[in-house]
Amino acid sequence: MSALKDAALSWLEERLPLRSAMEFASHKRVPVHRGDVFYYAGGVCMFLFLLQVATGILLLMYYRVGSDASYESVRYISAKVPFGWLMRSVHSWGANLMVLFIFIHMFSVYFMKAFRKPRELTWLTGCGLLGLAMALGFSGYLLPWNELAFFATKVGTDILGQVPLVGHWLLRLVRGGDEVTGATLSRFFGLHVAVLPALTALGIGAHLLLVQVQGMAHEHEARRTMPFFPDFLVRDVALWLLVLNLVGVLAVFFPWEVGRKADALGSAPAGIKPEWYFLAQYQFLKLLPGRVGMVPGELLGIVALNGVGVWWLLTPFWDAAVPERRRDAVVRWAGLGAITLLTVMTVWGHLS
Repeated sequence: MSALKDAALSWLEERLPLRSAMEFASHKRVPVHRGDVFYYAGGVCMFLFLLQVATGILLLMYYRVGSDASYESVRYISAKVPFGWLMRSVHSWGANLMVLFIFIHMFSVYFMKAFRKPRELTWLTGCGLLGLAMALGFSGYLLPWNELAFFATKVGTDILGQVPLVGHWLLRLVRGGDEVTGATLSRFFGLHVAVLPALTALGIGAHLLLVQVQGMAHEHEARRTMPFFPDFLVRDVALWLLVLNLVGVLAVFFPWEVGRKADALGSAPAGIKPEWYFLAQYQFLKLLPGRVGMVPGELLGIVALNGVGVWWLLTPFWDAAVPERRRDAVVRWAGLGAITLLTVMTVWGHLS
């Protein structure tokens, strides 16, 4: 058996640089300090994305796209396909946890100041991945074609129509027409299963490459380090298994509901709200009056939200412009303010 194993490894080694890769992994060091637990959040994000891909492929085998077929196929998956309800719930809960861990990873990077020179591009690709994850969630929300998804998508895409000059064009581009119809469903399906996953995979590849090139934050400051392989990797995989168990428990005890089929002529259900990661923006727009002077309140809110998003994206650059003696304090208070505001607005939006 040992001879067969050695022969197989030798055969692979002639064709793949396995030994070189293992040597690289064993020589790579990971800093050990009081904040190193947050290093694992990035790996969990990648694991949950792979879980989304795997469960999405299984669901795709039975899902049919169309206003006259999507809802029925989801009901069939949930009721007739063996463990179909479980895969659908794992897919839905996994998507929410993926966004949550991306937020955790982003704020941990922020508070460790790991966005500073020379890691500006790593920060930019990470913010881009957060946007792609939220776009994946928004596009996938419509695919069951139930009434909650239909009206939430209608409200969400209506916001695009408020953009000056190009709003109507953007609205028609996203919806495939003036209203949310089967054409919208087809476009969201294409985005969700092909375009956005491909962009996310490329973004993850670029992000990981930048991490390898620039190294981890505080790598040269830490007094102790551990080998990436096998020490850090074993801990990483152990956490992945814990997260998988968490997703499984949520999927079994809180299965994702199918709901009622969308009816374009029906009225929107009471208390309709977007997913939790859009609640802060939703609540902010709700608080604005119809008009602020001559400007529509919703338009002013969209401009403000986009301005905050750009400000956060450009964190490495405005941070570099702050005087050295005040930089850490400004970063700390700006981050605490952002977390507090997001939390308050999200909880307020959920309770309102």
